[in-house]
Amino acid sequence: MRKRIYEKAKTENKILQIPQADILPNPNQPRRRFDYDELEGLAQSIRANGILQPLLVRQLENGKLELIAGERRLRAARLIGLTKVPCIVNDISETDSAVFAVIENLQRQNLDYFEEAEALAILISDYRMSQEELCKKLGKAQSTLSNKLRLLKLNDEMRYKISRAGLSERHARALLSLNDEVQRARALSIIIDRHLTVSESEALIEQMLRKNETPKRQILKGFKDIRIFINTLNNAVDAIRRAGIDADSVKTETDEYVEYIVRIPKLEDRPMASNQ
Repeated sequence: MRKRIYEKAKTENKILQIPQADILPNPNQPRRRFDYDELEGLAQSIRANGILQPLLVRQLENGKLELIAGERRLRAARLIGLTKVPCIVNDISETDSAVFAVIENLQRQNLDYFEEAEALAILISDYRMSQEELCKKLGKAQSTLSNKLRLLKLNDEMRYKISRAGLSERHARALLSLNDEVQRARALSIIIDRHLTVSESEALIEQMLRKNETPKRQILKGFKDIRIFINTLNNAVDAIRRAGIDADSVKTETDEYVEYIVRIPKLEDRPMASNQ
């Protein structure tokens, strides 16, 4: 009987009071973290005024209902023990439901940028949506979408630390300039400890990148200086030999250093000749 009611509601776009226990969660819900204080505030508002905007649900092939949009409202309703919630039964596919869940959160601007990136990646990988198609549905530029997806190059631990510290998306994108994860972790630690702004963080990372290039320039310059120095030593050894001293020199070289050894025989102590 209930299944027929849902079928009729889909065609008439009616608002139904549906037991909240009958609504399955949306497996494609992009939002992973929910602020308890915000939910508590919403729950108190619902207690006083009711749910003003109906939840969107869709009927599965087995007749059960699955949430499309309204996760926070549903959670808040459960907090105050509300048995039924107003819903509109929508006839859409699983793919459209996943896209709709992302769009709703984006429009409300309460979706963490890492959660958004993860949701976009799932739409592309699991639902075989092209970036171009996704851009059209979300109303985003290709470059914006690409920048979002690049955030997933940061490992899970770094994403957690960035979110916990309340850093912005620009902070996260700046870290991507560093290809080495050890350096990324070091930069992030400095940014968090010193509470650096985005511009300060970018300056720090730029300094680290320049430092990475410095050793190459120093090696080239040092190699030139070492050749001059070794020539000077060779000339000095030649001068010693010309003075009649049998000096010997040995030069060895490794990746880390050049070793130059000069051996000069000790002159025997001889008594000075007397003129008397």
